[in-house]
Amino acid sequence: MPPRSVFALLFCSAAFAQEAYHEPYRPQFHFSPKVNWTNDPNGLVYLDGTYHLFFQFNPFGDTWGHMSWGHATSRDLLHWQQQPVALPEADGVMIFTGSTVVDTNNSSGFCQGGRPCLVAIYTGHTMEAKPKPALQTQNLAYSNDGGIHWTKYSANPVLDLHMSDFRDPKVFWSTASKQWIMVVSLPDDHKARFYGSPDLKRWSQVSEFGPAGATGGQWECPELFELPLDGRSSGKTRWVLKVGLNPGGLQGGSGEQYFVGRFDGTKFINDNPSSQTLWTDYGKDCYCALTFNHLPPDQPQVMIGWMNNWQYANVVPTHPWRGQMTFPRELSLKTYPEGIRLVQQPIAAIEKLREQTAGRAASGQVLEIESTMDLGSSTTEAGWHVLAEDGTYTEIGYDVKAKQIFVDRTKSGNVSFSDKFPARTAAPLDVGGHLKLHILIDRMSVEVFAGDGQIALTNLVFPPQNASTVAFYSHGGPVTKTTSTIWKIRSIW
Repeated sequence: MPPRSVFALLFCSAAFAQEAYHEPYRPQFHFSPKVNWTNDPNGLVYLDGTYHLFFQFNPFGDTWGHMSWGHATSRDLLHWQQQPVALPEADGVMIFTGSTVVDTNNSSGFCQGGRPCLVAIYTGHTMEAKPKPALQTQNLAYSNDGGIHWTKYSANPVLDLHMSDFRDPKVFWSTASKQWIMVVSLPDDHKARFYGSPDLKRWSQVSEFGPAGATGGQWECPELFELPLDGRSSGKTRWVLKVGLNPGGLQGGSGEQYFVGRFDGTKFINDNPSSQTLWTDYGKDCYCALTFNHLPPDQPQVMIGWMNNWQYANVVPTHPWRGQMTFPRELSLKTYPEGIRLVQQPIAAIEKLREQTAGRAASGQVLEIESTMDLGSSTTEAGWHVLAEDGTYTEIGYDVKAKQIFVDRTKSGNVSFSDKFPARTAAPLDVGGHLKLHILIDRMSVEVFAGDGQIALTNLVFPPQNASTVAFYSHGGPVTKTTSTIWKIRSIW
């Protein structure tokens, strides 16, 4: 690794070289770093009016390597300001995925001046150096200035099983067991292991979960959070345990599943059969999504994911950055005939970015669409063509016979950089003749929320630079009624 002074010089000269955010494909209302590689979001936390987004970051290039924690802050979850690297790789130890907590009562002893401090819990990754295998351990760092400057704990690691694959801790305070809880993955065992601690430094195993659901690849990026069930007024809640899977995702490559159940402060109990698999996103490009710690109690839980897929992440055709985040999503749980399911919707604050509305003849590459349609008795398929021009388009449609919502990007533009990229991704959804869609389009991405958020499909696309036509379509017969609103979305930059 380059010396620290070179590290600082490289970061400062590169990070601020591109201020305009006008490069081809550059997303305009999704976070992406100014330059270089990013993957998983890390350590999402809210403190004193500021949302902190840490993220896997390579300060030295636009492909995976030298993993460190990048850092961005926001006051509204819309506009992000990139900060200096928070946790750099050092002494041969990369900074892998983890979480950040607000230590309100100074249980760690790291906080100063009688104020809460931030404590990051992350996986330290030491590369294989034969005859020594790779090593992954859990480590701490702390900040007393709101997350700008960090100190790594002198007694790291705080949890070491002497394993090559043991990673991605999610930590939160459990009011039920009155201790810190860490959920961390044993990737090859398809297990999420639970540890408890009084002070973030000393950890004891309290339970584990798995194998269950999909086990076709390594388990990573575990998440555990509580959500209201059927609205806050019901007074009911359930817990969601989310697990990343790579490979073995539903659509190929990386993907994520979730389990709905109960958590008593030490153990997660799945409400569903262990053989059942529930997917968080039916597209190819939402991975290692994390929720925020320490949100205000009246704010809905918010999740942000990495918008990419390990099948082709290193070769997507963007420059001088590679990788971006999903738009922040509000989460809830709703009871359907088939059971309790996760509901995702773009955060309501997106309304602040709406610029102007247009009819179905609107065009653009940075858009939000809300549409409803009543399918006619002879309609076989209906939906939208977006980012279209001269035979190139991304298709968002509903197959009436198959009862599937789908996104087809096989004709979306540049699909040749990987044979794994051209794809038609689909999700089961019985709309009963009434289809409701909420679509976000941001130059190189399409996020579709169907059935009031019951289904999410997230996909990257790389259309020609002039591809901006939006058009409604139907096959087999007309729809009987359509209502649509299309907004142009202002750039957050």
